[in-house]
Amino acid sequence: MTRKGRSQVAGSEGQRETGRGKRRIPFLLAVAGSAYAIDLFSKLIVVARLENHPPVEVIGTWVTLGVRRNPGAAFGIGGATTILFTVIAVAVALVVARLARKLYSVPWAIALGLLLGGALGNLTDRLFRTPGHFQGAVVDFIAVRGFSVMNLADWAIVCGGVLIVFFSFRGWELDNAARGSLAPASLPSSP
Repeated sequence: MTRKGRSQVAGSEGQRETGRGKRRIPFLLAVAGSAYAIDLFSKLIVVARLENHPPVEVIGTWVTLGVRRNPGAAFGIGGATTILFTVIAVAVALVVARLARKLYSVPWAIALGLLLGGALGNLTDRLFRTPGHFQGAVVDFIAVRGFSVMNLADWAIVCGGVLIVFFSFRGWELDNAARGSLAPASLPSSP
């Protein structure tokens, strides 16, 4: 049977269905949108309530909440190269958009959605926070003593990255094809 013969348009959503199942682009966008919205609203609340105030202790002095503006990357690395991190965030968004064409796997949609949502969250800061023009400082507010100060976009990026590494080592593919023994095709899928 030809590829065209295996493909059919499914429902009003216009999702293509093949032997691999449905494309998971809407699911990827839902995860990315959720991660982005949670990050954006958390930063708005933190800046409104905690900026220019002493840190709030969450778990003693081990975990505190307080606003810090970070022009660099994780651990304050590269503070003078803010525009480079802006370009990287745009590149990540473009790569995820390109990979989405092959996306039929729910686990991969979650991982790529987290990565995209986190990248867009930090990109929004770089575009619109002072001084702006691709050089804005990211709002970080979760301080773990002796480790780092981060935000929820950073957590989304890290979780998405860890999932991508895990899926790659397991041999799980974006299109639900299996290289490993436990492929996502064998996992329960959502409707």
